Amino acid sequence: MQNEKNKLIKLLNEKEVVKFGKFTLSSGKESSYYVNMKMAITDPEILKSIAKIVSDKINKNEIDKVAGPALGAIPIVTAVSLESSIPMLMIRKSKKDYGTSELIEGNLLDGDSVVVIEDVTTTGNSLINAIKALEENGGKVKRAFVVVDRAEGAIKNLKDKGIKLEPILSINDFNK
Repeated sequence: MQNEKNKLIKLLNEKEVVKFGKFTLSSGKESSYYVNMKMAITDPEILKSIAKIVSDKINKNEIDKVAGPALGAIPIVTAVSLESSIPMLMIRKSKKDYGTSELIEGNLLDGDSVVVIEDVTTTGNSLINAIKALEENGGKVKRAFVVVDRAEGAIKNLKDKGIKLEPILSINDFNK
């Protein structure tokens, strides 16, 4: 497992997923680093590595679905679904006014055990919203994973909601 984690760090460094300098985040907040997960989630080797790590951590006999919020987590959830042979769910940020108008795409059955995966977390709010959507639609969230945690409160915020967030990597795993 440590070898796969080290391989993932190496791949993310090679793709310059984590950049250091002065950045303005989407929240408007200033940061000394930026995590560009779009560079990671478009690379097949990185997706394979993440899928292996997450799949090895979950008991496939106890999990019915893997899920993630759109957009960033969807390639990761797809890769984990392929690696683990567990069906996936996609969680929209909001319901659409057309088509089926579903907030959750995929076949979520009442009582399904679900693992939720996110690409990067700061405060964890989008992940909390995704978990809330799953639970309101009958899912039972068993575990939550994130590829890179920015170490800015997501673990505590999810813990306050009764959910353990398990980062694959922390920003502290990268050289500053």
